[in-house]
Amino acid sequence: MKLFDLLKDSGCTVISGGKNIEINNLVYDSRKVTPGDVFVCLKGYNVDGHKFAPMAVEKGAAALVVSDEVSVPDSVTVIKTDDTRKTLAALSANYFGHPAEELISIALTGTKGKTTTACMIQSILTEAGIKTGTIGTLGIVIGDSVYKTNNTTPESYEIQQYLRKMADEGCKAFVIEASSLGLKWHRTDSIVFDYGLFTNFSHDHIGDSEHATLEEYLECKKLLFRQTKLGIINRDCDVYGEVVRDALCPMETFGFAEGCDVRASNGELTRKPGFLGVSFDVSGYDSYRADVAVPGKFNIYNALAAISVCRHCGADRDAILRGLAKVKVKGRVEPVNAGDNFTLLIDYAHNALSMENVLTTLRKYNPGRLITMFGAGGNRPKVRRYEMGEISGKLSDLSVITEDNSRFEDVMDIIEDIKTGLAKTDGKYIVIPDRREAIRYCIENARDGDIIVLAGKGHEDYQEIKGVKYHMDEREIIADILRKEE
Repeated sequence: MKLFDLLKDSGCTVISGGKNIEINNLVYDSRKVTPGDVFVCLKGYNVDGHKFAPMAVEKGAAALVVSDEVSVPDSVTVIKTDDTRKTLAALSANYFGHPAEELISIALTGTKGKTTTACMIQSILTEAGIKTGTIGTLGIVIGDSVYKTNNTTPESYEIQQYLRKMADEGCKAFVIEASSLGLKWHRTDSIVFDYGLFTNFSHDHIGDSEHATLEEYLECKKLLFRQTKLGIINRDCDVYGEVVRDALCPMETFGFAEGCDVRASNGELTRKPGFLGVSFDVSGYDSYRADVAVPGKFNIYNALAAISVCRHCGADRDAILRGLAKVKVKGRVEPVNAGDNFTLLIDYAHNALSMENVLTTLRKYNPGRLITMFGAGGNRPKVRRYEMGEISGKLSDLSVITEDNSRFEDVMDIIEDIKTGLAKTDGKYIVIPDRREAIRYCIENARDGDIIVLAGKGHEDYQEIKGVKYHMDEREIIADILRKEE
């Protein structure tokens, strides 16, 4: 690829060297530079890529994209821009041939529910015969392949790279979780989304490395509606008026309020063997009753968001109903079939707040017993362990205390800290340090009507012990236990 093709419509200025050179790849990590690459000097919270410009040149970089001055040989082409992150997005789109334009593009933002809503959309569109890739907390999912990422919203280069892969592998649509930091750091730039969804807004992600204030956090969320053809928002959200007022695109609404484009009513919890979920009436553009295979009435909002966008993407009523009834969110109150007389769930809850939310939700299904199996991460504040023990002791009929990612701590020391929190309650508990054996105990001792939650690992497929990550997928462990019982 010629450099002048890479720079097309990017707004960059070549301040030394020439544009008519052949380039190999686009790179923003100096450790990955190979001869002929263009190295983009990104500024992060802790690291400034400009410091690594000389290293990139030593490794053969043909051109540098900078916002600050750098001292490099005259043989190296230097390209100046105001913001290297925005430029990386523009160059990445050029490099991969603007794959988003070949797909139905859907972006989700909001404090909670992005992952669940993305899975619902993917499930519905699949039922409609529309192969859909997803990018978010669970990684990048294309068909049966999952590619792990470091961030909910990856860097713009990875986004464009995997969008190209999706298009080449027959996807017709994609859904991306657009986090506030992803929007703030221009990771989704150079894409004009067909649909943008706003799920909800609450206090979160305030801190030195994230957002200075709640106001800034909201401003970053609102950026989505400057690069979207049609916005869709939760009408019941407290910031609805402000988001709609500042949006640069037409907006549609969903919620329980009168006048929503897609409205829910008569929501209720539903439970049957192997199924915990919610059902509700849909009105507005159409009228029907929907069943959703994810527990908790708050998931009605996520389902409404999914319905709102999928109805524009070619999914008819039947596809919507099938998709919602079949949806599974890996590691988020994910049901695993281990028998018809009790319900077994895997969930990512790994702190007191998330555990409280999950257990409070499941309590509303009136289980025979609510059993929570969990551990706590090593080399993390001890107060988290006290809090988790206390919450489980208050809300569970039985707590099964075991290992999690112990890292460089002794498992039994972590368990003693959890017991400190449990001691503040009257909750019953049992200690089984080996997580595999703890899962076996839960299955073998389940009673009719029990709900069992394996908390902490969720979508993770590893266990970290003394700096080493060992493969461990709870779904595989459950399957192995059930095979040996047959």
